[in-house]
Amino acid sequence: MENKPIIEVFGADVICASCVNAPSSKDTYEWLQAAISRKYPNQPFTIRYIDFEQPLTDERDKEWAERLQNDEYFYPLVLINDEVIGEGYIQIKPVFNALEKLGFVSEE
Repeated sequence: MENKPIIEVFGADVICASCVNAPSSKDTYEWLQAAISRKYPNQPFTIRYIDFEQPLTDERDKEWAERLQNDEYFYPLVLINDEVIGEGYIQIKPVFNALEKLGFVSEE
C-alpha cells in the first residue's frame, strides 16, 4: 500500500443550501471515519475536518476554503491525497473506490 492516505473533509457548521436533507459536514466527517475504519480495519489513514469558515493558518487549507467560499465547490468537500472525491451530498462508494486504488483491501 502507498503511504497512509490523507482524507480531508472541508465543511461548515451551516448545512449547504444546495444540499437539503444532507447530513452536516461534521456528521459526514464522523460517518466517513467510522465507515472507513469498519471496512478497512488495521489499514492506516489520517482524516481531518477543516471548518472553512473558521480562521485557518495553513495556506493550502486557505486556498481550498477560498474555492468553497467562491462557490467553486459545494460542501462538505471530500479530498483524498488532494484529489476531489465528492462534494455536497457525499456517497461512500467513490470514497471506498479511491482508497482501494491506493491499496486498501476490504475485510468485510
